[in-house]
Amino acid sequence: MGSWEVAFDSGQLWPTPVANDAAKRASAAQMAKRLNEGDVVGVGSGSTSRLTIQALAERAGAEGIGWTAVPTSLEVELTCAGLGIPTGSLSALRPDWSFDGADEVDPAGNLIKGRGGALLREKLVMASSPERYVVVDPTKLVDRLGTRFAVPVELIPESLRMVSDALARRGCTDVVLRHGGGKDGPLITERGNYLLDARIADIGEQTESELKAIPGVVESGLFIGFSPTVIVAG
Repeated sequence: MGSWEVAFDSGQLWPTPVANDAAKRASAAQMAKRLNEGDVVGVGSGSTSRLTIQALAERAGAEGIGWTAVPTSLEVELTCAGLGIPTGSLSALRPDWSFDGADEVDPAGNLIKGRGGALLREKLVMASSPERYVVVDPTKLVDRLGTRFAVPVELIPESLRMVSDALARRGCTDVVLRHGGGKDGPLITERGNYLLDARIADIGEQTESELKAIPGVVESGLFIGFSPTVIVAG
């Protein structure tokens, strides 16, 4: 293994054990069967997506399938680099299909995403893909969005107080500025923004657009109306 692969080995990015590992690997192998020669694939973030990227790389290597990944985060870019997967960006490529994980999935296929902080690029890639897949384990299935997780809201830093106040007026509870691991102060997204996590009890079809209408909000972790094919691990 060369120095590049050692430096960006995907295992170093995920030092803790993966929950439901066997079931997630089985779903990753199922997802890898979708790969065809010449595909441009939007590749998602998170532990389930990482296993899927590995399964895609293994199948492509074994069968000589040429494909290009469009990553949704710096984390995914590093994983692809370590596996020798060619990558491109949305500025030049449109995915033929994409896959990602999720924090919550409701019966209609609506999602909460963003615990990894890559919600903006994840939504751009999903919106650009005509064929979408979400790979999750059964713990991510909920009857109603917001059951287990707060909704991430990405905002430009100078709008922090204004957005916090607007979320509070809307009835959001436990609005918390997300702090970064391994550093002092707030988490900084890949676009130099902050993240607020807000509990929202009444998530509906218009909630996503209502959040994005707040001045200073760049994106939210609500993925409403994308209708992905949901693959449940195990």
